[in-house]
Amino acid sequence: MKTVNHWIGGKAVEGATGRFGPVYNPATGAQDTQVALASVDEVDAAVATAKDAFRSWGTTSLAKRTAILFKLRELVVAHRDELAELITAEHGKVHSDALGEVARGLEIVELACSIAEKLKGELSTQVSSGVDVSSIRQPLGVVAGITPFNFPAMVPMWMFPVAIACGNTFVLKPSEKDPSAALRLAELAAEAGLPDGVLNVVHGDKVAVDRLLEHPDVAAVSFVGSTPIAQYIQSKAVEHGKRVQALGGAKNHMLVLPDADLDFAADNAINAAYGSAGERCMAVSVVVAVGDTGDELVKKIADRAAKLRIGPGNDPASEMGPLITKEHRDKVASYVRGAAAQGAEVVVDGTGYTVDGHEDGFFIGVSLLDKVPTTADAYRDEIFGPVLCVVRAETYDEAIELINSSRWGNGTAIFTRDGGAARRFQLEVEAGMVGVNVPIPVPVGYHSFGGWKDSLFGDHHIYGNDGVHFYTRGKVVTTRWPDPSDGGINLGFPSNH
Repeated sequence: MKTVNHWIGGKAVEGATGRFGPVYNPATGAQDTQVALASVDEVDAAVATAKDAFRSWGTTSLAKRTAILFKLRELVVAHRDELAELITAEHGKVHSDALGEVARGLEIVELACSIAEKLKGELSTQVSSGVDVSSIRQPLGVVAGITPFNFPAMVPMWMFPVAIACGNTFVLKPSEKDPSAALRLAELAAEAGLPDGVLNVVHGDKVAVDRLLEHPDVAAVSFVGSTPIAQYIQSKAVEHGKRVQALGGAKNHMLVLPDADLDFAADNAINAAYGSAGERCMAVSVVVAVGDTGDELVKKIADRAAKLRIGPGNDPASEMGPLITKEHRDKVASYVRGAAAQGAEVVVDGTGYTVDGHEDGFFIGVSLLDKVPTTADAYRDEIFGPVLCVVRAETYDEAIELINSSRWGNGTAIFTRDGGAARRFQLEVEAGMVGVNVPIPVPVGYHSFGGWKDSLFGDHHIYGNDGVHFYTRGKVVTTRWPDPSDGGINLGFPSNH
């Protein structure tokens, strides 16, 4: 059986605890890989290695850092098919979707390549006689990232390239469900010339997570995952004096106004709800149909859902793959099975779906629930699977009130031909990312990603300018170079003149 080990100090390090976690192929249900689970001592070793590497990396020139990042970009591009195959084998998403994940991660590597521009300071000259004031940004030291299973390559690339470009060293704790892509990225970074210890990968469970949150030499923690865990990460890390950005869950709404092109809206609802089997924090999980659009829109979505091709991710014909584990598959199915009893109309039931030749795989079909009460579990909870709820609203005002009453505020979208309505929506909706006729408004790399309310815990969004500010701290320097003729003693309060 293949074993995925840690990466510490620029080399693979075998786990010493004897504890291993299973890594399944979701398309077959078979386990042919195990991942070493780190102990406190192994996490400490990674942090100590990163701390030692920071002594030189933190003062390495921007030119050398960016040269390594440019090389890393070249290597990720060259190995993108390999990375996508690892993602498909362990996560289950179709190969084209995995390639898209790598491409979106590469955007942040490219952002990191331009770090010299992002780290430019400010200078004010002659603020007082012979006095200049400058501001600079400096790295924090050792920082950590804890990343989720649904994007095993992209989310790590949302974190470590910006962090190391800013001069920090990094300890990554990827999901133990699909760890191989993160390890391969660390190997490629080493091949690009990244010094030993600047990027380390430790695999593990709550033992590793808690140690990173408690470790006195970890200055900051980045996290992407569910809301309960994000809340835990923030509270425990802050308790130990760390800077935190913790991105939580979502229940993303797509508002469809009566003037919208319903075929276009239905196509986008399908793409956004069922892509990556719904295992996206930016997936559309609720369509809000306004006025008399509901019946026709639901029919169009149902017609399209029936034609989706579900199968193993390495089959080019597949449009949607399996879910990550059997347990998660069964949990998603439970929401669909309980929906009717809670007042919803089950238009498409994807439970009990199997794929010929892959009967032991973690497959589920797509589900469509109509007229879902806002009290139903399928509406209230983050399902994280291919289940789309449709709710009805008589007016725009009713719809916006419904969306804004959600505990989450990650992403949202409006479909309309009315520019005035769209402008009003983008100002009034309470969410961190808004799409206008764009169902999944994930920002490009030079803008920052993050939600509001229970979708974000901490002060900074991820990547973009927020990411640079999160991984650096400001310093203001006031300088005087006295003229040789100056002198004398003055015990009065300093004044600017």
